[in-house]
Amino acid sequence: MRVRPATATDVPALLALVQSAYRGDKARHGWTHEADLLDGQRIDADALASIIADDIHRILLALDQDALVGCVQISRIDQGRAYLGLLAVDPLRQAGGLGRLLISAAERAAAELFGATSIEMTVIRQRAELIGWYQRRGYRVTGESRPFPYGDERFGLPRVADLDFAVLVKTL
Repeated sequence: MRVRPATATDVPALLALVQSAYRGDKARHGWTHEADLLDGQRIDADALASIIADDIHRILLALDQDALVGCVQISRIDQGRAYLGLLAVDPLRQAGGLGRLLISAAERAAAELFGATSIEMTVIRQRAELIGWYQRRGYRVTGESRPFPYGDERFGLPRVADLDFAVLVKTL
């Protein structure tokens, strides 16, 4: 398994991976999906290309041989703080340690590239099992919540009316 930064040429494969991990029937093969909460897209190709082109972001890819099997995004928030998001693992490879590997790589990269001493993330509050998984990786639920962007189809089509994000943080 190797981890490397994404490039613009990775966008089509990256988009397919993220969509399969978060939404639709294929996502249901894994345990981390949002398919019961949201339909539609998780992200689009233009947004991925924009993230890859911007120096305050990095998307790290996990490759098994040449097959893309996982990804994670880090972003510089401000001095000393980074954001972790877009963690996606091929649904057929979940529960095998790849998520832990990607989080570790992201935390190291956030410290090295952005000088981050802490990293935060947001997780849909209804995903208690996933929040628990992050807590076992050292993330702490802050008690802060952020609203879900209802009405913006770029983030999906909600199947429920009470979505919001829990904020988690970890000291690096």
